[in-house]
Amino acid sequence: MNINIFKIIADADIVVQLILLLLVFFSVFSWAIIFFKLRTLKSADRQSDRFLEAFRRSKSLSEVNEAAKRLRASPLAVIFLAGNKELAYQSKSTGEGGWTGEKTNSLNRALLKASNAEVSRLEKMMFFLATTGSVSPFIGLFGTVWGIMISFIRIGAMRSAALSVVAPGIAEALVATAVGLFAAVPAVIAYNYFLGRIKDLIADMEDFSLEFLSIAERLHGS
Repeated sequence: MNINIFKIIADADIVVQLILLLLVFFSVFSWAIIFFKLRTLKSADRQSDRFLEAFRRSKSLSEVNEAAKRLRASPLAVIFLAGNKELAYQSKSTGEGGWTGEKTNSLNRALLKASNAEVSRLEKMMFFLATTGSVSPFIGLFGTVWGIMISFIRIGAMRSAALSVVAPGIAEALVATAVGLFAAVPAVIAYNYFLGRIKDLIADMEDFSLEFLSIAERLHGS
């Protein structure tokens, strides 16, 4: 027996059609975000590895600064640029008067600000994946309930519980359920995967910030 999904959707109640259209929107937009985040995180990981290689290999902060400018997709490079900019500002404003606790706090704030900005960039649009994963099943469930309700209305109107009367509404209900799950499951999987990747990057940023702060104290300490 051939099942024509498109015919079921075309013959569905207008409410069910609107629900399916909304679910399709959630699904399409979620997949667009998934591909975007995959590219963004892959680029961040790749450029971070290249930046760390340059950071370990370089003999001066100026050399690292040039490498960081070419690798701005790396959160570590962005943090380094912010920290190096703060060091340059401190050198111009206070001269070489030795390292102080105030300078440490200022540098730490600059690193933290850059880190927070990178976290916000990496987490951009993650809320939509979370929303899709949590809301889509319930939207699909509403379509399911509506389809079953339509079936009962048809039974009452035609005074018959024949399969030809009940089947269309049940089919609409099942399609709504399936589309809701189709939208939700990939979004939930992607959200959890990206969340793990972002947590790893956050840990790398925290470690690098501490390392940069330690290097700055050694280079400029009295």
